[in-house]
Amino acid sequence: MSSPVRIAAAILVTAASVLVLILAPGARSAYAANLMGPLRAPGEAAFIAAHRGDRASAPENTIPAFVSAVASGSDFLETDVRLTADGYPVLMHDPSVDRTTTGTGLVADLTLAELRTLDAGSWYDPAFAGIPVPLFDEFLDILVASPEVTALVEVKGEWSADEVDRLMGGIYFRGTQDRIVFAAFSTGTVAALQEAAPVIPRVLIRRVLPLDPVAVAGRFGAIAIMTRASALAASPDAVADMHAAGLGVLLYTLNSEERWGEALASGVDGIVTDEPSALDEWIAATAPGT
Repeated sequence: MSSPVRIAAAILVTAASVLVLILAPGARSAYAANLMGPLRAPGEAAFIAAHRGDRASAPENTIPAFVSAVASGSDFLETDVRLTADGYPVLMHDPSVDRTTTGTGLVADLTLAELRTLDAGSWYDPAFAGIPVPLFDEFLDILVASPEVTALVEVKGEWSADEVDRLMGGIYFRGTQDRIVFAAFSTGTVAALQEAAPVIPRVLIRRVLPLDPVAVAGRFGAIAIMTRASALAASPDAVADMHAAGLGVLLYTLNSEERWGEALASGVDGIVTDEPSALDEWIAATAPGT
């Protein structure tokens, strides 16, 4: 990671942007549009976020999965980040390593050295045997090499502002701060992101939409809410209300043409999918204005 001095210098460069985003909701909405493209009308093509990379072709949250997602034309790379016992950010969806590696135990209880000895690929296919759990910084290197791609980084679990700071060194050192969007379920973590990284946009994830999603998003300075298709079906006015406020709506995790069609018809702005190549081909063939 870069030194605190280097991080501070990078933050000073973007200080004006921070103040605008904090003080001016209209500017925050414009920033949302810059990252996600114009807010969609019903039927228009949504952006594609590759869920933990291209899981149809490589093990989730590994470098091959993200390389494949970039090659497929995904607009966003979605990933999950957790901290090791010694404070290193790594890519892992589950609290434990049991499902996707040859090891056992919680990520939070393993040191980086212990985690990096694990095989994170053979569970998926023997051809991927020996692939390690990636560092967050290695994921950022893919962004550096792929300037057309933005990252949707889900910060898993409960984080403090000090812990969020551990993500920022690699981001500023590589100059990728304009192509990162943080997301979290935990409102405490979203508040920590707001405190420690106000210049990085935030997305609040909700399994069930709040009664007033615009107000909730505004409370945390979020540029969008990400939710499930079933939650959106239960709140049919949510997309129009969010769009009227200049805010986006994303859906996770949709993997069928039926679900994609429903999502586009509702006017959502982004779709998180395990099948980014298939969704890209389907949108190219069916969505107007593409």
